[in-house]
Amino acid sequence: MNLGGDDAAKAPERVTVGERPRPRVDLKAVFGLEAGPWAWTTAVQATIAMTVSFALASLIFGPQIGTLAALGSMTVLYEKKTPYAYRAAALGLVGLGFVAAVTLNSLAASLSPWAAVVSIGLTAGTATWVCAAWRVDKPGTMFFVLVATISTIAPGGLAEVPLHALVAALGAAVGWAVSMSGAPLRARHPEYQAVAGAYRALATLLRSVGTPELDHAQHSASVALAEAWRIVLLGQTRGYRTTPEAARLRALLRWVSDIHLAATQVCMARPTTLPEEAAEFADQMALAVADPGSAPDPDSLDELRRGMRPRSLEARLYNLLSRAAQAARRGHDEEEEDDKRTANLHDDRYPALWSSLRSSLTSGDSLIRPTALRMWLTVTLAGAFGLSMGLDHYYWVALTTTAVLQGGNVVLTMNRSVQRSLGTLLGVLGGVALLTLDLPLAAVILLAGLFQGATQLVVGRNFFYGSVLLTPMALMLSYTANPYPVAELAGSRIIDTLVGSAFGMLGALLLWRKASAARLPQAISGVLESTRQCMMAVLDQDVEITEKRRYQLRRDMRAALVNLRGVYESAIGDVPRAASTRPLWPVVVATQRIGYLALAALTQDRSPDHAGTITLQRVDLAFHELIASMEERRTPRLGALPRLPAYPRINMELRALANSMTSAVAQDERSAQQEAERRAQRERRRAQKDVDADL
Repeated sequence: MNLGGDDAAKAPERVTVGERPRPRVDLKAVFGLEAGPWAWTTAVQATIAMTVSFALASLIFGPQIGTLAALGSMTVLYEKKTPYAYRAAALGLVGLGFVAAVTLNSLAASLSPWAAVVSIGLTAGTATWVCAAWRVDKPGTMFFVLVATISTIAPGGLAEVPLHALVAALGAAVGWAVSMSGAPLRARHPEYQAVAGAYRALATLLRSVGTPELDHAQHSASVALAEAWRIVLLGQTRGYRTTPEAARLRALLRWVSDIHLAATQVCMARPTTLPEEAAEFADQMALAVADPGSAPDPDSLDELRRGMRPRSLEARLYNLLSRAAQAARRGHDEEEEDDKRTANLHDDRYPALWSSLRSSLTSGDSLIRPTALRMWLTVTLAGAFGLSMGLDHYYWVALTTTAVLQGGNVVLTMNRSVQRSLGTLLGVLGGVALLTLDLPLAAVILLAGLFQGATQLVVGRNFFYGSVLLTPMALMLSYTANPYPVAELAGSRIIDTLVGSAFGMLGALLLWRKASAARLPQAISGVLESTRQCMMAVLDQDVEITEKRRYQLRRDMRAALVNLRGVYESAIGDVPRAASTRPLWPVVVATQRIGYLALAALTQDRSPDHAGTITLQRVDLAFHELIASMEERRTPRLGALPRLPAYPRINMELRALANSMTSAVAQDERSAQQEAERRAQRERRRAQKDVDADL
C-alpha cells in the first residue's frame, strides 16, 4: 500500500508544523482554568472519606489524634482511574505508605525537631521516587508529605507512635472503602472509561487534520491510547479475561489503536480538514464502548467513501471505523468473530514493581532520579532553615516547598509558587475567620471534609483556587491536632508559605535544572532507535513479525514517543536553558512523525516490493547517522536516502529531520558565537575600567 496519498504521481506535500508549546508566567497561567472536566466524583468521595474517618477516629481516640485518620483517608485521592481489582492492591500500598510516613515522622518528632526535619525531607524524596517509578497518578507526593508534617505535631511521645500508626491505618481503610465503593455496581467502569477516552481523543485528532493543532492532538491521542492499553491490561483478571465482555473490550481497544494509526497516515498526507461526520462517528463510538445500543450505523460512512479508491488512505480509515462500529454493536454476551483482536493482550498484567524502582535509578535517560533528589534536598534544607530561624511551624515550610516543586520545570514551579503564595494568603483569611468562631467539633469535621472535597473539585483546573480551599482545611487539622493562638497561627502560616515558595523556586533553579534539556537528545535518539527497529522489521522480508513481537514494537515505540514529548515540554520550561531547546521543536515534531509512520507501517501487510539488502543497509545507516548527529549535536551527513515507494512520507520526514537538525546546530553555533562576543566585550570593558582606575 502506498502511504503517500491518493495521487501517487504528485509530489507529496509536508503538513505544516504546529506551534511549539509556550509555558509562560502570566495572569492567565496563574488564574485561568485549564481545559478539562470538573472532578465531581473525586470531590464527593474525598468529602465522605475525610468526614467519616475524622468523625470515627475523634469519637474513639479524641480529636487531636483523629486528625491523623482524616489525613490517612486521603488514600481515596489515588488510583482514581485504574480497574478495581488493581486499585484494591494499589490503594493498600498507598495506605501502607501513609502509615509508614506517620510512624517515621512521629518517631522522629519524639526524638528531636531536627530529626523531624530530616524525616520529612526523606519522606518527600522517597515518595517522589516511588510515585514516579510506579506511575502513581496525581496528587503524588503532596499528601504523603502533608501526612508526614501533621504527624510531627500529633500529641504524645515515643510510646504513642503505635497509636498514631493505628489511627492512620483506620483512616486509610476508610479511604480504601470509599474508593472501592463503586465496584459492586460498576465493576468494569474504569476500563470502559479508558477505552471511551481513547475514542474521544481520536475524534479530536480527526478534527485537527489539516490544522496547526495536528501535532498536539496526535500526542494527546497517543497518550490516551497508551493509558487505555494500561488500564485494560490491568483489568485482565483471572475468570474475567475469558468472558465475551472482556473479549469485546479488547477488540474495541485494538480497533481504536489501528484507527489511530490509519488516522496518522491521513494526517501526514492530507493538508485539508476531514468531514465533520468522521469525528462525530468517533464520538459516537466512545458512547458505544459501554452501551452497544449507542453504536453508530456502519453504513453511515458510505457517503464519505463514495468516489474514493478502495486502497486510498481515507477509504481505509473509514473502513476501519465502520468495522469498529460493527464490533461495538455486538452485545457483551455475544462472541466476537475476529480471534486476532479478541485474544489476550501480549503483556504481563502487573508491572514489575522492583525492576521499575531499580531502572528509575539506573537509567541514564530517566528524569526520576534528579527529580527525587531535588525534592529530598530542597525540602530538607527548607525545613532546616525554618527551624534554625525559629519558625514555630517549620514543617509548613517543607510542605509548601513540596507543593511548589511538584510543578516540574522552572516556569511551572514559578507559577505554582505564585499560586501557592496568593492562594494561601486568601485561604488563611478564611481559615482564621472560621477558627475565631470557636466552632464545635462536629462543625470542624464537616467543614474540613467540605473544604477537602472542594479542593479536589478545582485543583485539577487551577492550583491557585485549590490552594485557597486547601489552606482552611489544613489550618483546621493543624489547630485541632495542636491548638495554638489563632493570630500567631495565621501569621506563621503566611511567613512559612513565603519561605517555602522561595525555597521551591531556588531548588528548581539551582538543582538539576538542566536535567530535562540534557536528556532531550537522548529521548530523540531513543525514538529514532525504536523507529529503526520497526522499519527494519517491516522492510526485511526474511524476518517474521509475530503478533507478540508486533505488540512489543508498538508498545515500546508509543512509550518512547510519549516520553519524548514529556521531556521536551519539561525542558522548554527550564529557563534560561530553554533557549537552547526551542530550536529543537521542528526536530521533535519530525522525530515524532517518523515514529508514528513506523507504527502505522507495522499495522499494514508487507509491501509487495521487495526491499533488497542494499536498501536495508542504507536505511539502517541513515538512522544511525541521524542518531549519532543528535548525540554529538552536529550536522547530519545523510546523503541520498534509499527509495521506499511504499513509505514516501517516511523519506520526507527523514529529510525534514536532517534539515531541522542542521538548522538547530547552526542556531546553536550562532548563539555560542554571540555569547563569546558578549563575554569578550565584558572583558574589554572590565579591562578599560581597571586602566581608568589606575590613571
